[in-house]
Amino acid sequence: MKIADLHDIQSFEKVRIHSLESNLYQLSVVIDGQEHYLHDQRGELLKSHNKLELQQLFEGKQVEQMVLCHQSAYDEMVGQPVGEGNTLEVPLGNPWH
Repeated sequence: MKIADLHDIQSFEKVRIHSLESNLYQLSVVIDGQEHYLHDQRGELLKSHNKLELQQLFEGKQVEQMVLCHQSAYDEMVGQPVGEGNTLEVPLGNPWH
């Protein structure tokens, strides 16, 4: 989904801000039960070093949940399959409500 498509959508089930590494984030949205990663105007995955900048894209829109997602880098250390459902989601407040 392109970032320009956000202008036409007013309601989101969930906004996920994915923490990739120290101060680097990607963004996805859940609409009708399907997750869509956002792409910039060049077609590359949208990335930002500013979490609040990503949150501001949803100002004035209805967002049921906004969460910060962190994928564990330690799955293999504790005997878990790598990258299979071991994601921590932390609720974020909506600064516009």
